[in-house]
Amino acid sequence: MVCLQNERAGGAGRGGGLLQRLLGLPFEPADIHLTTGGFTAIPLALKAVADPGDEVIFTLPPWFFYEPLAIEAGLVPVKIRCDAETFDVDLAALGAAITPRTRVVIVNTPNNPTGRIYPPSLLKDLADMLEGASRSNGRRVYLLSDEPYNRIVYDGARFHSPAEYYPYTLLAYSYGKTHLAPGQRIGYLALPPTMPDRGPLREALTALQMAMGWIYPNALLQYALPRLEQFSIDVAELQRKRDLMVDALTGMGYQVTRPDGAFYLFVRTPADDDEQFTAALADRDVFVLPGTLFETPGYFRISLTASEDMIQRGLPVFAAAIQHARGTARQ
Repeated sequence: MVCLQNERAGGAGRGGGLLQRLLGLPFEPADIHLTTGGFTAIPLALKAVADPGDEVIFTLPPWFFYEPLAIEAGLVPVKIRCDAETFDVDLAALGAAITPRTRVVIVNTPNNPTGRIYPPSLLKDLADMLEGASRSNGRRVYLLSDEPYNRIVYDGARFHSPAEYYPYTLLAYSYGKTHLAPGQRIGYLALPPTMPDRGPLREALTALQMAMGWIYPNALLQYALPRLEQFSIDVAELQRKRDLMVDALTGMGYQVTRPDGAFYLFVRTPADDDEQFTAALADRDVFVLPGTLFETPGYFRISLTASEDMIQRGLPVFAAAIQHARGTARQ
């Protein structure tokens, strides 16, 4: 067990210090569980707090894999639509979806694909709702905050985590987004210091990490943690690309909301069929994802990690595509 202790103590302590600076919460090393990226942090959290047959609620548009990860854990996915105007969690829809079987609510902020960062006022209301539901149902409802983009924030804003407002939050993080290196599987699941009586949950997480196939990042990546905390994708450059693309697409007539963080644009398609529209773009070597993949037809997602040359070559294609869609609609 010496190797395991080294894994937990080495990188975890550094993660706790960073989280303390980022969120203002004094995370303890024992509450930071290093994982092979967010892909294992999420099912680790689900299996630690939920039993087979329990319900897990998440908002559409979602990250692709919430549903299969919930099903693999033996849970029942329950989907609600976001607020179509703000891309916020629709608290009325969430309240209506909570049942005595609800055990976990997943939120993703900054959001993929919308780029929305949930504001403190919404997070406070969300915390109040989950606390009330826990009391009413006689069973704790946990919040799983999926935050791989929490350091990619625009306009000098301060990111606020749900963990700051709801003590029964499990926080999942992956370094792959901050470093634009998704193949390097390292991240963590963190328990906030405000979570009461979390000792048994710590032990459950440790046991599950072994039972799920030793889901610790390899030793080389763990030794690299101090360096991983020192560098990031160029957020200022991403913001410049965001502004360039939003202004250009809006000028062409597209409906697009300026994202608060992450590195995506979620754009309304000017045609009814988003898959057909994105296929037409692909025929001209502009590759985006249709909203149908996010269970939200009528949109498409652009990644701002494209190079400057890609963006400049893509803009005339977007302009031609919307003009074609308008001409087709008039016929």
